[in-house]
Amino acid sequence: MIEFKLESGEFIELNNLLKVTGLCDSGGMAKMVIADGAVLVDNEVETRKRCKIRVGQVVEFNGESVSVV
Repeated sequence: MIEFKLESGEFIELNNLLKVTGLCDSGGMAKMVIADGAVLVDNEVETRKRCKIRVGQVVEFNGESVSVV
């Protein structure tokens, strides 16, 4: 499990989270995998690229989990 510390603001957009944590090589790749339904947020498929991820949420992709703290 990767812990991502949310430092600026109250949320991070899902596509940006995948990019900054290194789960996706680029923003374009992040947008594609989200649109394909390959990303889970709190165990639910999320297809909104700019979904606001807040402290306490868990994002899963490609066998990896990111906990936002």
